Amino acid sequence: QVQLVESGGGLVQAGGSLRLSCVASGRTVSSYGLGWFRQTPGKEREFVAAISWNSGGTYYADSVAGRFIISRDNAKNTVYLQMNSLKPEDTAVYYCAAAPTYFIGRNYARLQTYGYWGQGTQVTVPS
Repeated sequence: QVQLVESGGGLVQAGGSLRLSCVASGRTVSSYGLGWFRQTPGKEREFVAAISWNSGGTYYADSVAGRFIISRDNAKNTVYLQMNSLKPEDTAVYYCAAAPTYFIGRNYARLQTYGYWGQGTQVTVPS
């Protein structure tokens, strides 16, 4: 089993930055694909960013490309999401997820690809 715990959320003004972290425990996730998703009340959870097991591939939703950066440190069993130029529409609960499989095609954006999820961390960007 893999447990994921996110941290780093909070309230930030528009244009500001936040860095989310997600630490995995229970087993190493160095061979897992890792992703970030977000969800607002009444809406489906949506893909934000993903990174392949060896950091050879990074993938972003169009809405965050150029502003967010996903990275990982396999030695620390941790994935990060650097969020820059934040906008009110980025307000959501952010979840990290681990996929015990290789990313193929665009499966990195599918909820069903991921077998493990964190509890989420709130990010609020007031308008």
